[in-house]
Amino acid sequence: MTTKLVLAVALAAGLGVAAVLAADGKPADPKDEAQKAATAWLALVDHGDYAESWKQAAAIFRGSIDQDAWVSAVRGVRGPLGKVRSRSLKSATYATSLPGVPDGQYVVIQYDTVFDNKASSVETITPALDRDQAWRVSGYYIR
Repeated sequence: MTTKLVLAVALAAGLGVAAVLAADGKPADPKDEAQKAATAWLALVDHGDYAESWKQAAAIFRGSIDQDAWVSAVRGVRGPLGKVRSRSLKSATYATSLPGVPDGQYVVIQYDTVFDNKASSVETITPALDRDQAWRVSGYYIR
């Protein structure tokens, strides 16, 4: 059985492009920053804290689905899969243009993930640079 959850959510128009600086003052790698955001967000989902994952998602994500609908959707998809047994980075690709969404700063991250009840899946999570220049999840998909 293939389970899909598509929440392709884009950034709001007018997003400013700003350099993110690491603690040492050097420009931070957007892929590293986005992956940190994705890891933190996925931890919320993994622990079943779906309402908090909605609260911590990008503004455009929250504007496209209300909290109750998100909680219901993600519970229906993730619940039957069981706990995450392993998750390994498959790829992380920086992009400023993606199909069907406004131009902005995105990192499309894919993980090979093993769940208790699904031995092989790919999670695609797309952090985007949000209005406040913080990386936040704007899309999530499991296949």
